[in-house]
Amino acid sequence: MNMEELAKLAGVSKGAVSLALSGKPGIGQDTRERILRIADEVGYTLKKQKAPGESNGRSLRFLVFTNDGLVHEEYYQQPFFRELIHHIEERCRTKGYTLIFSAIEQNSYEQGIQTVMNERTDGIILLGTNLHGSRISDIADKLPNLVVLDTCFESLPVHFVEINNYMGAYQAGKYLAELGHQQLGYIASEERIHNFDERKRGFLSAMAEHHLEISTSNIVSVPPTMFTSQGPLREKLRKLMDNGQPFPTAFFCECDYIAISTMRALAELGLSIPEDVSVVGFDNINESLVLTPELTTVHVEKQQMAHWAVDLLTSLHTNSVVSAKIKIDTRFMERSSCKRLDSFQ
Repeated sequence: MNMEELAKLAGVSKGAVSLALSGKPGIGQDTRERILRIADEVGYTLKKQKAPGESNGRSLRFLVFTNDGLVHEEYYQQPFFRELIHHIEERCRTKGYTLIFSAIEQNSYEQGIQTVMNERTDGIILLGTNLHGSRISDIADKLPNLVVLDTCFESLPVHFVEINNYMGAYQAGKYLAELGHQQLGYIASEERIHNFDERKRGFLSAMAEHHLEISTSNIVSVPPTMFTSQGPLREKLRKLMDNGQPFPTAFFCECDYIAISTMRALAELGLSIPEDVSVVGFDNINESLVLTPELTTVHVEKQQMAHWAVDLLTSLHTNSVVSAKIKIDTRFMERSSCKRLDSFQ
């Protein structure tokens, strides 16, 4: 049995199995115990890896700071990060590198970063989704051969690989406008990060080009996860229905987690999708395809992001005094959660 098969048995990612078997932080105690129990039952043992610095012991480190904003302790179970990690692992394998996982709680920053500094690898992929520029700058000073994934700060001389968030949200806004939707709603994350700010900027730009505006009362903020946002969102949408103003015929949601919650909340309020309301998400996580109807969304090229991050670290470019900022375009995925307004046909 290999690690991938063990991960499937435990219902977790390969990264979670690696963390559990190596005794590293980054997963919950219940998850760790379940993985170890299953591994013991099937007789699985972790093959000893060559330590960094030994002959042919090439490795990259995937570094995450958890329990701050969108990135939780069990981040690897969140659909977007789970898919991204899978592609990073595959690319490392193709390049002949072992991928090591390190998760540091934000309130243990100094201790955690010192540990990583003492455990040398050939390069570090830092998940920057939830990090501010000042924190990234400090990490870059301490850890050479660094690529930051899923955010970007233009003023920092650091390698970044990010999504073209502006483009994706612009595509969504243009699509809804061309379907004839003029009464639009915007479901935002309460937790503000670079990605969400860029998405809002792109969507509003598309609105402006089509001479449309979003009423401030139609902009709703909720927690950005599927399981915590549905209840609060339902109540906010109920108030929006009862305020005497025209209810939006379409909603753009800043991520698929929020879009899935929006679809569920609207259904609980007696509204049908897309007959009564259209919904668009962002990220194109696998779960967007198992809904009824399937979610119209913005596809993020997670595989391309992973490939660029690994390739930057395994090429000579990281030794250059000039850093690179790579922005990967999105694709719009038209599915069944949106419809053209009859009056616009």
